[in-house]
Amino acid sequence: MSATAETLDIRPARLIVAGYTGRDQDAVAAHIAELAAIGVPPPATVPAFYDLDPALLTPDAAVGVPSPDTSGEVEPVIIRHGGRHFLGVGSDHTDRELEKTDIAGSKAACPKPLGTTVVELPADLAEFDWDAVQVSSDVDGAPYQRGSLAALRTPAGVLARLAAALPDTDGDLVMFGGTLPLLAGRFVFGRAWNLRLELADGTVLGHAYETKNRNN
Repeated sequence: MSATAETLDIRPARLIVAGYTGRDQDAVAAHIAELAAIGVPPPATVPAFYDLDPALLTPDAAVGVPSPDTSGEVEPVIIRHGGRHFLGVGSDHTDRELEKTDIAGSKAACPKPLGTTVVELPADLAEFDWDAVQVSSDVDGAPYQRGSLAALRTPAGVLARLAAALPDTDGDLVMFGGTLPLLAGRFVFGRAWNLRLELADGTVLGHAYETKNRNN
């Protein structure tokens, strides 16, 4: 991965997927209720943290998935490396059928696509204009998500909660920071995913990937 002219050799000890990171707690509760209506069990904590194998991370343009019933989403990705923090863009691709019975297993079943370009965050994470960041995702060429990271908890806030929930996560890590609502309010099991994250200064981080059923 690179930040401006720098090349980072990132081999994180931990991969964490954070879920239910919305700032509006009423909206989070409503989302949990929506998922429960389609069979997804509620999380044990809010935010929820899923500790996954870092080997799931991939920059590849094509990834294998276990079934047709999978979908991705755009997420800001916080990378902590050598005591510094970086921001990237990725997708918490998930097996939606398995999610109904085993959320952690549904996330572990799919690769976690991650763009190869990152930007360094200030040493004081509170100085970064998180609320001005715009993100979007398209699936098979159709708009899927649009919005601002103002809807999500800040990196400092999520990392603090992570440290309380999993005290041994103080080294190098990659953390997917949550996502925005779906424009149509339902999952789309598409093939081609396009992710975009734009900072206040116009810097754009993007990543595109396609899925292939590895069981075919």
